[in-house]
Amino acid sequence: MQTFIKDLSSKVGEEVVFKGWLYNKRSSGKIAFLELRDGTGFIQAVAVKDSLSDDIWAEIEALTQESSLEVVGEVSAHPKKEGVYELQVSKLTSIQVAHEYPIALKEHGPEFLSDNRHLWLRSKKQWAILRIRDIIETAINEYLHDQGFIRADSPIFTPNACEGTTTLFPVPYFDLGEAYLSQSGQLYAEAAIASVGRCYDFGPVFRAEKSTTKRHLTEFWMMDAEGAFIEHDENLQIQEDLLKAIVKKCLENCTEELKVLERDTAPLQKMLEESFTRYTYEEAIKKLNELGSDIKYGEDLGNDDEGLLTKDSAVPVFIEKWPKKIKPFYMKIDPENPERVLNNDLIGIEGAGELIGGSQREDDFELLMTRIREDENLDEKDYEWYTDLRKYGSVPHSGFGIGLERTVRWISGTEHIRECIPFPRLVNRLKP
Repeated sequence: MQTFIKDLSSKVGEEVVFKGWLYNKRSSGKIAFLELRDGTGFIQAVAVKDSLSDDIWAEIEALTQESSLEVVGEVSAHPKKEGVYELQVSKLTSIQVAHEYPIALKEHGPEFLSDNRHLWLRSKKQWAILRIRDIIETAINEYLHDQGFIRADSPIFTPNACEGTTTLFPVPYFDLGEAYLSQSGQLYAEAAIASVGRCYDFGPVFRAEKSTTKRHLTEFWMMDAEGAFIEHDENLQIQEDLLKAIVKKCLENCTEELKVLERDTAPLQKMLEESFTRYTYEEAIKKLNELGSDIKYGEDLGNDDEGLLTKDSAVPVFIEKWPKKIKPFYMKIDPENPERVLNNDLIGIEGAGELIGGSQREDDFELLMTRIREDENLDEKDYEWYTDLRKYGSVPHSGFGIGLERTVRWISGTEHIRECIPFPRLVNRLKP
């Protein structure tokens, strides 16, 4: 039976069967050091020529980078490194001796690695990022279920948009005209809360923005949550608690992965100890001006502004209650100031940028219709099913969306978001 690397610490002194791949090989002619991987981790196997048959040694010498193999050997503790284990080889069988691998264990340019993304995923760095991504997804699902949310996924093909169609991918849809690839599952989640109370969807969404920044993809994964009877302040608290739950689970479950990435985890740990900062949009603009930004009231924050606002902060920063005129029709107007809405952006520390966007939704039918009519890009007929939700048992409700890849980028300490999804889709890249 196969034993996984992640379980070897409990197998010291035992003979085990390993199945995986050769990541690297060093040999002095009498001893070979094989760095092996199996998806759960990496381990060094030690093969001593004098203790092996000529046939087995010949197989070891023939092994190339990324060859697949089966190894039988005894698990031993590393003689110098505590908590590190080795495999003392007694048998080895090649499954497939790999052709010359195009990605040597050296530095390569980003375009070359992007062209070979299907192979680059095997590197230690990508292994670590993929596993962190999985833990973040798990943390999101677990936290939301603990808070009474159930998963109710939304369609990818949609007849209309949340925020206009200028950044959507149009798709011919049989005889029914043009559909769009979804930019958010929010509107459908709002329909589902009348059935289940609290729900979320989690899947790919699409933005046709011709942006080439380190934070943008054209296809990415988003979790959109909605909750009946949740109002603005509670919505912010749920977002804060979710982000803390994600960080906590990563610190507990991704020790080795974060070490591979050389991620300083002190800022993540410190973040768990304090409440997040909250600024109104007006307060944020004032502070930014004091810090030297030339941003004006009524403008959206750029990457530099987000970084400036969080530069000296140990915790993420909420920017809430933005001007109504620069936000979508579905956001609820602030009863204390009709010129702004009850919404928020959550800006991460360490240059993470916006991680979460959310708002209380407009639950009044007449007010929602007024907002739709005020927006010249929207046809109210396209939103009849959505406005129906305000005619039949409307309640106060709120929601938010968190970008998976942006969260992975921040927690893993990765520079470019293209490395935070297995196969990135960018303005200039559709393959592999």
